[in-house]
Amino acid sequence: MRKRMAIAAAAMISALCAGPALAQDWPTRNIRILVGSAPGGGTDAMARAVADRLGPLLKQSVVVENRPGASNTLAADATAKATDGHTMVMGVVTAHAIAPHLLKLNYDNNRDLVPVAFVGAVPNVLVVNNDVPATSVKALVQLAKKEPGQLNYASSGSGSTQHIAAEMFKDAAGVDIAQVPYKGSGPALVDLIGGQVQMSFDTLPAVIGQIRNHKIRALAVTTAKRNAQLPEVPTLAEAGVPGVEMSAWYGIYMPASTPKAVQAKVHDAVNQVLAMPETHTRLAAVGAEITPMTQAQFVEFQAAEYKRYGELIQKKNIHID
Repeated sequence: MRKRMAIAAAAMISALCAGPALAQDWPTRNIRILVGSAPGGGTDAMARAVADRLGPLLKQSVVVENRPGASNTLAADATAKATDGHTMVMGVVTAHAIAPHLLKLNYDNNRDLVPVAFVGAVPNVLVVNNDVPATSVKALVQLAKKEPGQLNYASSGSGSTQHIAAEMFKDAAGVDIAQVPYKGSGPALVDLIGGQVQMSFDTLPAVIGQIRNHKIRALAVTTAKRNAQLPEVPTLAEAGVPGVEMSAWYGIYMPASTPKAVQAKVHDAVNQVLAMPETHTRLAAVGAEITPMTQAQFVEFQAAEYKRYGELIQKKNIHID
């Protein structure tokens, strides 16, 4: 008995010591950050802003891989099932707080993935094609009511923030507009500029360049207050459509099997990147608000958002056809 107890105690001490040692040695190969949308979107922009500075800190190359589709869940699925110990995903609200309530997933978001490092949040923006004869939200609502079912909005897929924001807008404004889903903000934006779709509720990083280049028009932001990058653009509440609040938040997730010491190392490294003036400037330029969180706070935030969107989807009877 004593011998078995001694062996068990030794094994426990060995495991406790192995964690810090493993973290000290990790990473031992290139790191992958998966992105669940196409290049050019908000998630892609956030991932590359982190990846560009993360590699030198961890002394390994950090590669961003785009795996668009299914409301960002294809990348989350691949990360949940990764066994190489060097794969993570730039998570976004769609994959981790919205899609689990709408899609049948091949993984359990709350069991198979762990929130590691919160990155920041950006507003969604109601933008329209320049040929749309509406220069305000009020005029757009009037147009939509005059032509029910004739205006299309682009989204990054059913269950995306663009989709949920538009459905909330439809309910609050009493209009009938139709969704045209894409595999990411990049291709959706191409068709928005080209006039194949008339409007979108895309994330600010994805559209701010085209807004500034006057390729599309911004009518409102979907947050409680105006954004510093678009100070002249009103909130939807200011524009006469209250009750529609949506922002896209981003954070690094890893497989739940990742050792705690490695999670802590990634958390600390990502937060070092976010504290760099050049990173802060780069993210602020696309309207991102960086709010530092401990890992425990991120876990708690994730759980609260999961619950909030679940209740919202049920209340608004939002579903994927």
